Amino acid sequence: MTARPSWLKLKAPSPEEREGMRVVRGVLARHRLATVCQGALCPNAAECWGSRTATFMLLGEVCTRACRFCAVETGNPRGAVDPGEPERLAQAIAELGLRHVVLTSVDRDDLSDGGASLFARAIRVVKERLPQVTVEALVPDFSGQEEPLRAVAAAGADVLGHNLEVVRRLTPSWRDRRASYVLSLSVLARFGAHAPRSLLKSSLILGLGETREETLEALRDLREAGVGLVTLGQYLPPRKDAAPAARYLEPAEFDALAGEARSIGFRSVVAGPLVRSSYHAAALLAR
Repeated sequence: MTARPSWLKLKAPSPEEREGMRVVRGVLARHRLATVCQGALCPNAAECWGSRTATFMLLGEVCTRACRFCAVETGNPRGAVDPGEPERLAQAIAELGLRHVVLTSVDRDDLSDGGASLFARAIRVVKERLPQVTVEALVPDFSGQEEPLRAVAAAGADVLGHNLEVVRRLTPSWRDRRASYVLSLSVLARFGAHAPRSLLKSSLILGLGETREETLEALRDLREAGVGLVTLGQYLPPRKDAAPAARYLEPAEFDALAGEARSIGFRSVVAGPLVRSSYHAAALLAR
């Protein structure tokens, strides 16, 4: 097993960050909302919560898929949907005074539309009630169904995201069998066609055994699909019994890949060992 290097050690939260975490935790509890910060065990939770930002996770905390790199619980939600979630979400965003929010969700293959109708309504509610807030929607593939994709695209998000996650060769061994490399690229391309005013965003997890050329191929494929914003981060095993990282990329390697991504034509790139798809989302959009 490859030992975790020194540059992956997290600093302890400052008093200000701890206070911000307390405030966010209280708002989430009061409005019965979940975040991917908790569900996916994000390493940047203290930093983001400390600055009173969060990535909200819609449609519950149980995912119907089982990707090997993810810490979110897998199971069968049996069709459970909370229709009041979009309204409570808007209230929480207002209380926290956020200017940019990221909305994501678990995969819900137990629902005929994959949860797209609630996701789209959440986007619309936030945009209608808080017009000053920019919204980033990081969505699942909805099994490639056209109507769910069209419904989410039409909801008015400023950024539409779907994560490619893994290079082509490694997709079958790391992502759930219902996901695919080609499907993810198709989802992104169709979002671009349905919502030409929205920016497209995606993310890659590295350190799974991919080669540099495979990473560059994935970046070229994302640009070909119309993606303009991309994040690159290091795979960190989500559990003790999870598959170990094949290797840990040094910060300089991430810097070099970021430069390559910009030369390929991406408008904005965030890359680093602890970067996740929603990390510094507002800054990435601003660039």
